Amino acid sequence: MTKLLVGVLFALLFIASLFTGVANINPGSLFSQPDALWILLVSRLPRTLAVIITGSSLAISGMILQMLARNRFVEPATAGTGQGAAVGIIAVTILAPQASLMVKMIAAVVAALGSTLIFLLLIRRLPVDRPLLIPLVALVYGGFVSAIAIFFAYQLDLLQYLEVWMHGMSGEFSGIMMGRYELLWIAAVLSLLAYFVADQFTIIGLGKEMTLNLGLGYRQIVAFGMMIVSVVTAVSVVTVGMIPFVGLVVPNIASRIMGDNLRASLPWVAVLGSMLVLASDLLARTIRYPYEVPVSIIFGVFGACVFLWLLFARPVHAR
Repeated sequence: MTKLLVGVLFALLFIASLFTGVANINPGSLFSQPDALWILLVSRLPRTLAVIITGSSLAISGMILQMLARNRFVEPATAGTGQGAAVGIIAVTILAPQASLMVKMIAAVVAALGSTLIFLLLIRRLPVDRPLLIPLVALVYGGFVSAIAIFFAYQLDLLQYLEVWMHGMSGEFSGIMMGRYELLWIAAVLSLLAYFVADQFTIIGLGKEMTLNLGLGYRQIVAFGMMIVSVVTAVSVVTVGMIPFVGLVVPNIASRIMGDNLRASLPWVAVLGSMLVLASDLLARTIRYPYEVPVSIIFGVFGACVFLWLLFARPVHAR
């Protein structure tokens, strides 16, 4: 019954996304107006697919990062991964101003991977009995990496350019059209691959010693997880900008319902992430119609409220 209800709700959000926008189209106009079908295929459908892929892949990458860090209060947008991607974009802009979007994505992936590695090395020195120190360090570290990008952007008069990538494009799905979102399919493929190694990520969350005792390659699994998180974050930043809280609140909601078994919870994480971002995008399109509000603002308000609830709510088993 739950699966049927979720499937129906997802289908309703998907259909609503296809037929919501400034251009007034409906299912009947697709057969009578050639422009309506063109708008659907070139603009509305790519946008809806981009929203679904972004929401699900960011939620999955957040779940993986939480397993690698062994902490439920970190996500790529605050742990330096997204900020590292911005540093990579600024670096390639300085060194190769005429570089293609693919080159910028590769630079963002490399920088995000290095930034994530440094973060994981930093939190290893923190005491295990102080779990709230990890999100605090993540915020400070993310701010430090972001400051590096801002410093070089300021020195070379690229602040406006950086603003476009980090904030101006933040959840800006209005610019998504056919030919403008295809990089996101890389994130979709990696998210699918994550499902096939979900059991290994679950074991990683138990610690290095437990992983080695079970005969698994700890470094290989961590490297693969970091690669997924970095590529997904970089592709999202390059395509639509940064959307905060998706990788934080969605895995926490799913884990409270499904537990920490990634094999069982990862599909629900993907579906919940895509549905929440779809709902936020629909609200962003209608709250100031015909103008749009960035999805990051809508989801940021929702995510902040959920995050406060996660901090102060008692665990389920304590009730």
